Amino acid sequence: MSVHKEIKLEDEICDRLSNQGWIYEADSNTKYDSALALFPEDVSDWVKDTQPKAWDTIQSSHGANTQKVLAERVRKALDSQGIMDVLRQGFDMMGLRKPLSMCQFKPALGMNADLQARYTANRLRVVRQVRYSQHNGNSIDLVLFVNGIPVATIELKSHYPCSEDDS
Repeated sequence: MSVHKEIKLEDEICDRLSNQGWIYEADSNTKYDSALALFPEDVSDWVKDTQPKAWDTIQSSHGANTQKVLAERVRKALDSQGIMDVLRQGFDMMGLRKPLSMCQFKPALGMNADLQARYTANRLRVVRQVRYSQHNGNSIDLVLFVNGIPVATIELKSHYPCSEDDS
């Protein structure tokens, strides 16, 4: 008998989250930026989808470097304000008149169509085997992201034996 491999549990969790509307792509860990600790594609897509005027302003200033500049600015905001404040309040960015929003929490009432649309635009993503260090190959089993920002990590462990067929 061998020790149960956590890959089965990872499969199950990712499948369940995917069935609930989370984004899951088998190779998405390659798109994770360990230097910024972000999923830059989702950061950019969230801003493009929910704040197109702000995106256009940022893009007109930074051109082809827009995604990189935006991700770096999000990283700085996370470092100075913290994750919860950035998700709740957004952050200021040069050239924008109001803070850039990074999340839309569920509206208390569904009457405001704009808020409801922004809430549905949230990009919830689960990524497997995230290599978080730039200095070694260590990885976290699962990371949960909201609009490109990591909000939870999951390290799976099991002491239950299983047969060779189950591993």
